[in-house]
Amino acid sequence: MQNEKREVMNKIETMERSAQLVVSDDQLLQYASSDTEPSALEVMNFESTSFDYIQRLLFNNPEIANIYFFVANPNISEIWPIIYREERIKDKPAYQLAMKQNESVLIEILNNETEILNSNPSEVKRVKSYVSIIRKVYYPGNHYLGMIEVDMHIEDVFGMLYSDNLNEDSQVFILDKRGNIHRNSAKPWIGVETEQIGAVIAQHQGEEGSSFVISDQGFDYLYVRESIDKLDAEMVHVISLQSTYAQIDQTRNQVVLVVAGLLILLAIITFFMQSMILKKLHILQDSMKRVGSGNFNVSIDVRGGDEIGELAHHFRQMLNKINELIVDAVKRSAATKEAELQSLRNQIDAHFLYNTLENLKMLSEVEGQYTISDALTSLGSIMRYNLKWTDDRVQLRDEISHIRHYIAIMNIRHDQKLKLQLDIPDRYLNQEFLKMSLQPIVENALKHGVYSALMKEEGLLIRLGAQVSEGTFVIEVQDNGIGMTEDQLQALNGKLAMNDEEFHSTVGKEETSKRKRGGIGLRNVNQRIHMYYGDDYGIAVDSQRESFTKVTVKLPFYGTSGKEDQNEENSDCG
Repeated sequence: MQNEKREVMNKIETMERSAQLVVSDDQLLQYASSDTEPSALEVMNFESTSFDYIQRLLFNNPEIANIYFFVANPNISEIWPIIYREERIKDKPAYQLAMKQNESVLIEILNNETEILNSNPSEVKRVKSYVSIIRKVYYPGNHYLGMIEVDMHIEDVFGMLYSDNLNEDSQVFILDKRGNIHRNSAKPWIGVETEQIGAVIAQHQGEEGSSFVISDQGFDYLYVRESIDKLDAEMVHVISLQSTYAQIDQTRNQVVLVVAGLLILLAIITFFMQSMILKKLHILQDSMKRVGSGNFNVSIDVRGGDEIGELAHHFRQMLNKINELIVDAVKRSAATKEAELQSLRNQIDAHFLYNTLENLKMLSEVEGQYTISDALTSLGSIMRYNLKWTDDRVQLRDEISHIRHYIAIMNIRHDQKLKLQLDIPDRYLNQEFLKMSLQPIVENALKHGVYSALMKEEGLLIRLGAQVSEGTFVIEVQDNGIGMTEDQLQALNGKLAMNDEEFHSTVGKEETSKRKRGGIGLRNVNQRIHMYYGDDYGIAVDSQRESFTKVTVKLPFYGTSGKEDQNEENSDCG
């Protein structure tokens, strides 16, 4: 309606501009104000200038139906279809209204107007309705010359009234200031009766907004109005809401059906999803019951990325970890039993060997062979330490005492060229240590670190150091032997990190057999530490060719027995 109002106002402005252009033509005004009847030459000159200009103005605006100039001067002859005498319209209400009002311009909707064809007032053609601008013309000064009328067919001004796009449930009409209704009579009237429509519009005139709803005989109608100020009229669009209500009801029913269908579909999907979830939960519950009864070889066939699948995944990981712990416990138990059996076998003739060594020691002291006597004392201590295997864990002081006896015996072979340097604070001597863990490391230093040039000079120095770092007890065994190349060092550390299956498949049976003949070895020490304390602990080797080899042993730190030592340890750790 607002767009239609803008179109109407544009059409009226076009008519006003056309009327203004005619009134502004000085030659036309001079011709209409002539005191004498114009000569033939003046008439011809007028027709070729002003008259032709008005015709071009009419033809250039095809929406304008007529431009009339009704002259009051009796000296002026009619030149139709533009110049007419004022007598033709004196009886018309619009003329009389225009003459009565003070304003010089009147804009009216003229119903059933006859078109003027020629000088004979009785001859007419077609009856039309127009929107007309009637303007008084004065020249010069206040001398009245007549009236200019610019007409436009009502269907050209109000296109919406005669539009075919409107359906049968709506219509548009114009209500002018006199209460007359202008509409397309080819379409049926809807809404309130025509006799009441003026009162209805007036009743809602002061309300805010441009629309209101009226109920008539049980039917609701929406009235949308726009005021055409220049016409002093109301343009009203009436819409029957019955079809709208029917569409709303239909849409509501469709929505209800769709929602009901969606709810049914949702219920079905929920049922199947719940069945799938409960099925997985039942499988997981049955698996947990079997594990609770002692069966740890349970296969949980529950997969997926949802919460239940993730729970089943973690449950499988837990079972794998439990089985690994069981295997580790079995291995530890087997190793303990094997050590106990070996200790039992070694103890069969232990007393006989001890007594024999004591007799030989006494004989050496009687004969004055004190070197032999000391060697026999160290050998007896080593044998007692090895054969007396009541526990896998000892104090560090016991392991160091064993190393001292071992070095004393090996010095007989190497002419006292072996030196043992201990840099271990007394507060760490009570630290728990795996039995026979240092001896293979020291033995490895003697076996692979000794070379002739070193033994001719200062000899082999083996240094044992201990410290605590971030809750970890660290033992370092370093020698000044021949050392290793970078490739040898990487290969050795790689072997220490391998598991048994990888080690046997990579190293081979031949090297494995050589390793067994060489003693427990660094790998066995590293595996024992992993078995007892976990994979966070173990040994690492660092070396430099012809400079040093250092073996670092990491164990959990369990503290010391004395309060004073404990304070010192805390200070060191801090």
